[in-house]
Amino acid sequence: MKIEKPYEFRKRRHTVHLPDRRNPERVPFADEVEVDSSWTILLPKKAEIVIQHVAADLQDYFFTSMNVPLRLAYEGDVNQKCILLKPENNSDGFSVKVSPNQICVSAQSSRMLFPGVVYLEDCMNLAEAPVLPMGVKNVKNRIRMRAVHSGCGIDDFPDAELNATVHAGFNTIVLFIRDLDKNAFGYMNINELADRAEIFGLDLLFYNLIPSFKHPSDPDAESFFDSIYGELFRRHPKAVGIMLCGESLEFPSRDNHSTGKRWRDSFVNGIPDTRPSPGWYPCEDYPAYLARIERAVHKVNPEASIYFNTTNWGYQPAVLRRKFLKKFPPGLKLTVTYEIFKKRDMEGWACPMMDYTILTPDPGEYFLTEAKAAHSNGIQMFLVTNTAGMTWDFGTVPYVPTPQLWIERFLHLEKARRKFGITEWYECHHYGWWNCVVTDLAKWSCQEPGTFEPDTLLRKIAIRDYGRACADNILEIWRTWSNAMRCYVASNEDQYGPCRVGPAYPFIFHPDITRTMAGKEISFPASSHAHFGGLIIKTFYRPFGNLNQSAGHLRYPAEIRSLQKMLSAWNHGLFLLEKTRPSVPDRNRPEFDRLEALGIFIRNTVVTMIHIKQWWLLNIALQAASDRKTSLKVLTRIKILAYKEIKNTRDTFRAVDCDSRLGWEPSMEYVADRWHLEWKIRQVESALREIADFRKTIQLHS
Repeated sequence: MKIEKPYEFRKRRHTVHLPDRRNPERVPFADEVEVDSSWTILLPKKAEIVIQHVAADLQDYFFTSMNVPLRLAYEGDVNQKCILLKPENNSDGFSVKVSPNQICVSAQSSRMLFPGVVYLEDCMNLAEAPVLPMGVKNVKNRIRMRAVHSGCGIDDFPDAELNATVHAGFNTIVLFIRDLDKNAFGYMNINELADRAEIFGLDLLFYNLIPSFKHPSDPDAESFFDSIYGELFRRHPKAVGIMLCGESLEFPSRDNHSTGKRWRDSFVNGIPDTRPSPGWYPCEDYPAYLARIERAVHKVNPEASIYFNTTNWGYQPAVLRRKFLKKFPPGLKLTVTYEIFKKRDMEGWACPMMDYTILTPDPGEYFLTEAKAAHSNGIQMFLVTNTAGMTWDFGTVPYVPTPQLWIERFLHLEKARRKFGITEWYECHHYGWWNCVVTDLAKWSCQEPGTFEPDTLLRKIAIRDYGRACADNILEIWRTWSNAMRCYVASNEDQYGPCRVGPAYPFIFHPDITRTMAGKEISFPASSHAHFGGLIIKTFYRPFGNLNQSAGHLRYPAEIRSLQKMLSAWNHGLFLLEKTRPSVPDRNRPEFDRLEALGIFIRNTVVTMIHIKQWWLLNIALQAASDRKTSLKVLTRIKILAYKEIKNTRDTFRAVDCDSRLGWEPSMEYVADRWHLEWKIRQVESALREIADFRKTIQLHS
């Protein structure tokens, strides 16, 4: 097995045309046309730079992936067999017409030619040969906007990332805005990025992080909001819109149901104000606040889309949220998250889904009630779908390999499109996206008519990536893992803890026998250049309660049993994977090895989840024990558990060595690579020394 160096995954990520995809045994059928080296790619004379770029991409694809060298020429220069690129189609989408001597890709604009060419490339990849079926295919996009963050680093958009993004089927990149001319890290030439994105047919959308703590009725409110949001669009006229979210958009609300303060300031003489801060509550004056922003933006750019996300108060009663939406300012679009807060019963305990997850393919009650109210009020919606391969289920993996579960989600999303008219998707948060079976499925599901036949497509993907002899087994492995995923636990303490960093998660011994009287939470080590680093990792595991969720000590035993079922099924998938290994063709072996590494990393993360819940229960039992015998017995169980977790962590070395993307996430950087796994082992060994010392305190005699 080849050991990858840190960040080596970026080379793979940005290789959009994999070499030698052609299967020499694949010959054209009677109704297919084969492209050979006698063909020419034709461009319109005086072709725009976008079309030149598209033509060069197609030429590179044939040469690199299909071993077919083609030349470029202008339309009219040759009369031989040709692939013609024409931005002259009036339809909403692109058209592909294939005849024995000509393949014509036409679109309503130069930028729409790129998806048309990618469509050709995808068809040939699935066919494993430079062949296309004859006839006419008019392809429309069911989803008008497909927006994603960078998957190679926070706000990191080199040309290679832009190229990978359009090949994955997305059409909009999302950039964090922390201040004027500043992204998440600092100064950025945003207009230069917009210009480069345009060449790839990509739009630029802002994600707002700029604070604007001002009440809308203040005398200087108009000039204040113009100085931020108006000025933002004056400086960057190519931006198509801005995303707003409550957690990054607090203001001094005068609604007494809220604190009226930033959440960090919501204290009175050191006592927490238990009311929600304005970013987490649909305040009476929030619509007026949003209206100020809307006027500031649309005064400069009337065409800009402004999206406001209500997820932060999605836990509030539907009656309050409906009241807010009745006052929702015209000119704004509503952003809603698909699965968050969905109710779930586990052995009689309430275990709702607290954050982004693929645990369930169908929507949550928050989305359904919000969408129904928005639709009845004529409000357009922007849906947070998490359909780019990643969720917070496993924070440092490239994607969750449960395609049958993702297919169910795509089918439900199509129902939502038809029912509520939702045609814009925000497909990932800052964890980005990965080119994988999930993004392939998403791309085809967003096209019409009739190009998305899930079972057929999934089999073709399995053949393409792992070889025909392995396809049946790969499909069974994916099905096994998809079913296993239904036993996952999507609590806040898990998704901000062991699920976020996997087996690198620390196990902190609860009793404190030091003289420092400090808290037990520890800082998770991360790179100094990381956007968040360890700030979004909660190292001292304990229940993070919610009013719609059963208490941790009640639900943990049921959650452990559910995770043990998941572990058993996931292990069966790994067993099938190992049985499949001898049948894998040499050219598919690297991809197969990475699938196995991904499966091992996720399996070991589930083990860590089980262990940490048991660890918490044992630590609570230890501190509640009232006699020496019981205390020592519990302490021994804690010690045994620590050694089991060390073994589990060591078993993860082989996974992260194989794939440098494992253990990494754009906003945290590396947090579960080999170094962090070794750090975790040292941390648990330190906890074992604490356990030994604590044993002495139990055995003390007066």
